Amino acid sequence: MNEPLRALLSSKAGLVLLLLAGVARGHEAAGLPNPNIDPGKALDTPAPTFALRDQSGRWRSLAQLHGKVVLLAFVDTQCTSICPLTTESMVRALRLLGPAALRVQLIGINANPLATSVADVAAYTRAHEMQGRWWFLTGPAVVLARVWRAYGVYVAAVHGDIDHQPLIVLIDTRGRERELYFTQMNYGGLDQQAEVLAEGIARLLPGNGVIRRPVSLRFVPPLGPDATTRLAAFGRSGAAVVLGPAQPHLLLFFGSWLDGTKLPAKLAMLDRYGALARRRGWPEPVAVDELPTEAQTAAWRQRMTRLSRAVHTPIVVDPLGRLADGYGVHDLPWVALAASGRILWQHDGWLVSPDLAARARARAARHRDTPRPAPVSSASIR
Repeated sequence: MNEPLRALLSSKAGLVLLLLAGVARGHEAAGLPNPNIDPGKALDTPAPTFALRDQSGRWRSLAQLHGKVVLLAFVDTQCTSICPLTTESMVRALRLLGPAALRVQLIGINANPLATSVADVAAYTRAHEMQGRWWFLTGPAVVLARVWRAYGVYVAAVHGDIDHQPLIVLIDTRGRERELYFTQMNYGGLDQQAEVLAEGIARLLPGNGVIRRPVSLRFVPPLGPDATTRLAAFGRSGAAVVLGPAQPHLLLFFGSWLDGTKLPAKLAMLDRYGALARRRGWPEPVAVDELPTEAQTAAWRQRMTRLSRAVHTPIVVDPLGRLADGYGVHDLPWVALAASGRILWQHDGWLVSPDLAARARARAARHRDTPRPAPVSSASIR
């Protein structure tokens, strides 16, 4: 990457300008109808070298991967917003490549200067079931900072909050940067972004790789409170939850990987709120498992079964991210109070039952729900 471009990327304002202009030009050139996909920016320059420890404490370097295609991302060890999108897009890209994925190495480089231990990258790896799927590399903050600068990645810690560029770099078998992408804060475009990554990887594989079951890049419309949506309740045969203009609800978006064994206790707050809500006529609670990272594995189903048995609140799954986008989710967990086809209130993070009740009571007093007819279009998520 040339020095002017690295200087531009090193500033936050420069990143915004480059991202907006680059993505717009990329869409125009590629004819992509989906603004939530970054089509990538072509490069051809040596990738900066590094030597860091992975989640098992082993030393890893870029030089070890000569002859392999590398998909490298900068990931915050404690991130619950855009980083899981980055991680999952990488995994899904490899799934699209089938056996050819054996020629590809996924790498995460720690982008959190306050949580840099091997234990930190190991915890993220376990939470997202990435064991054996990637190297998540870390080191002392001063060493990581040199790697960030070498790749032109902005990382900052402000009052304990981490801000970093969600950069993904595609490196060819000769160790040269060939494409860079920025993960978009959008859930519905996850499969499409994985398709774009897979296409970029395939071009670098010997003989060009073949993508299995290509994904359409058409825009995936979100499902917000103004759309009637029917979802099956997990673990409840035949039971369904209907969301929409005439169906006021309090939704908690969460990840099944959050807080490990503490999750049932966290979700129990919805049960306590729900008991009060039914007596007071407040919106019913619904828990939405957002972005299942291993939705086809027995481990994920076992976790979901245990959760559904531990709480009375219905749990539904949002496998395509359409609800998350429609309800404005920017993090996990995320609480949204919806009625009359609109969102009345949102909150980033966990709340206890009294807080939920207070919010519902206050909003109920201000906005008496007057159901409106549901739109003609509706959707069912399975």
